[in-house]
Amino acid sequence: MTIKIGERLPEGTLAEFVENETEGCTLGPNTFQVADLVKGKKVAIFGLPGAFTPTCSVQHVPGYVQFAEEFKAKGVDEIWCISVNDAFVMGAWGRDQKASGIVRMMADGNASLSKALGLDADFSKYGMGTRSQRYSMLVEDGVVKQLNVEQGGGFEVSNAETLLKQLA
Repeated sequence: MTIKIGERLPEGTLAEFVENETEGCTLGPNTFQVADLVKGKKVAIFGLPGAFTPTCSVQHVPGYVQFAEEFKAKGVDEIWCISVNDAFVMGAWGRDQKASGIVRMMADGNASLSKALGLDADFSKYGMGTRSQRYSMLVEDGVVKQLNVEQGGGFEVSNAETLLKQLA
């Protein structure tokens, strides 16, 4: 069952490739509890099928990088990109997309969170296995306030511009 507006994000973990070591975060892949990351924050999250794939690389990630300042001006604390890839791939993709320090490139390596959200998709016919659907959401203190899920492989409602317009 797909998560709905008004529901709390499920328990889960995400991994992120950390490029600059800080207290509590070592260089390389670090695993985080989703509940800890969203506590007390407003987070714009977008999910997509895969790193380095055409629509994801040419339109989806660049839009959130481009409009990051507008999101911040509307009170968004962080922007996350979630994809079913490992943290090494997500880190490399973030560098390629010039997203480092702008969009947190979060790896859902086994699709566990995507499945818990009800936003997983079977891409086996493309040789990609289980992936994430394309979506965007706004989460405040762990509760979904906006949710936009693409239908039929489109890219019409999960883009940065649509989520920006929905922010109060």
